[in-house]
Amino acid sequence: MTAPALPRLHPARLRPRDVLRVGGVGLRTRPVRAFLSALGIAIGIAAMIAVVGISSSSRAELDRTLEALGTNLLTVTPGRTMFGEDAQLPVESVAMIDRIAPVRQVSAIGRVDGVKVYRSDRIPVAQTNGLAVYAARLDLLDTVGARLRSGTWLNAATERYPAVVLGADTAARLGIGAAGPDTQVMVGGQRFTVVGVLEPVPLAPELDSAVLVGWPAAAGRLGFDEHPTTVYTRAVESAVDAVRGVLAATANPQAPNEVDVSRPSDALAAKQAANQAFTGLLLGLGAVALLVGGVGVANTMVISVLERRAEIGLRRSLGATRGQVRLQFLAESLLLSALGGVGGVLLGIAVTSGYAAYQSWPTVVPAWAMLGGVAATLVIGGLAGLYPAVRASRLSPTEALATP
Repeated sequence: MTAPALPRLHPARLRPRDVLRVGGVGLRTRPVRAFLSALGIAIGIAAMIAVVGISSSSRAELDRTLEALGTNLLTVTPGRTMFGEDAQLPVESVAMIDRIAPVRQVSAIGRVDGVKVYRSDRIPVAQTNGLAVYAARLDLLDTVGARLRSGTWLNAATERYPAVVLGADTAARLGIGAAGPDTQVMVGGQRFTVVGVLEPVPLAPELDSAVLVGWPAAAGRLGFDEHPTTVYTRAVESAVDAVRGVLAATANPQAPNEVDVSRPSDALAAKQAANQAFTGLLLGLGAVALLVGGVGVANTMVISVLERRAEIGLRRSLGATRGQVRLQFLAESLLLSALGGVGGVLLGIAVTSGYAAYQSWPTVVPAWAMLGGVAATLVIGGLAGLYPAVRASRLSPTEALATP
């Protein structure tokens, strides 16, 4: 009589919960090593997230600034004559530009040459601080989108008297914190009262280092010739390009080739483009840091396999298949990388938020950057843990248990 056939045994399947549990064994038993390995990944991801986040926050601030100031501001300045000399805008150029139908606002400043500015009459003559004196029209503030930090803007009364409004940099160089009736500066050897101080003007940075005097006062007291040196024009948004095309001929019909027309918002956009190019370089450095972190994970996993050969042999003796051992170490590598990735994303967001708050920018961290950062760590973790996992699965039970 033959013995009954025994049922064929199959290795137990690891459920996802079991995979996570056995994969976390190495992390729980060696927390310091796991932390240092995850830190390498975290630094690379944090660098990439911070670069993308700071760049995006800067772009959001630029968009907010342009939305507030508008992109329809055009500036008209004198260029060069055909003989290479400095050209001049006609005195009537502002009035002529104002006749263009789509133009909504026009204002101007005119440089007063040869006039120096000092904090007091006790300052040595050589210490001019590189400041420029300009005659300014009353509607300049609204046209360029400037704001006052202190005091008031010129009006119909003060534009005829010795009163000045200082740019932000000018006030800082002269050591003036606020405007007031007792605050005076020396302009062309005469005392002028500081009635206002401007905030920085993004679309007209030349005003930041300017001393602005009323147009009549500049002509009557400082010898201003009344030729504008910069005309600021705001046009209907849809007609900006058309206006730009006729500004030179309108400002100086006799010599339109001696007139330069620019759009200040283009300069800001160009600066942003330069920042984006620099961002690409920093992203490359972040990718290198991430790669170094991946090498650290691979090194940790290889050492883990060497140190845990007895454990691997015991598991194989108890029926674990090569695939299950391979899955265990691959899961451990992915868990290690995931910890580093999540930590790096959080660290990158913290760095971005801190820098944006310091710069008074809106904090913007694109969702694709966060998801991409975690995905990149999982890919790198999978690649870094693949070789150690395969090596662990190829150990025979007898060889592993025989290892001292």
